Amino acid sequence: MDFQFPVRTASLLYELDKKLMVLLRDGRTLIGYLRSVDQFANLVLHKTIERIHVGNQYGDIPRGIFIIRGENVVLMGEVDKEKEHCPQLQQVSVEDILNAQRKEQEVKQERSRMLAKRLKERGLSFVPDLINDDLF
Repeated sequence: MDFQFPVRTASLLYELDKKLMVLLRDGRTLIGYLRSVDQFANLVLHKTIERIHVGNQYGDIPRGIFIIRGENVVLMGEVDKEKEHCPQLQQVSVEDILNAQRKEQEVKQERSRMLAKRLKERGLSFVPDLINDDLF
C-alpha cells in the first residue's frame, strides 16, 4: 500500500531545495533552504538564518539546520533572489538588532501598562493579547 501525502503537503515537494522565508506562529522569521517535508508539513531548513526586523533595520542570526513543526508555520514563500536585498532596509550587527528589539519590546510593555492603568481607573479589565499595538 502506497502512502500518499495530502494535497496541501504534496505541493511543498515542489519547494524542495529552494530558498524559503517562513513566518512562525511566535512571530519569528526564518530564511533557509527547504531540505525535507513530511505528511504533517514538518519542515527541515538548511543554512537557516533568523531575521529580526526593527523599523528599517534588520539583523540575521545564523541558526544552521532548523526543524519546524508544521503547525507552527503561519506563512511560507520562496525568496526571489533578484529582490532579496532591499535598499530600504539597513543591515546591522546581531548585537545592534537585539538591542533595538529589546528596546522596542520595552516600549510596547510600557504602553500596555499605561493602557491597563487607564482602563482600570475607568473600571474596565485589560487583556493584553487582545490589544493591537497599531492602535497607539
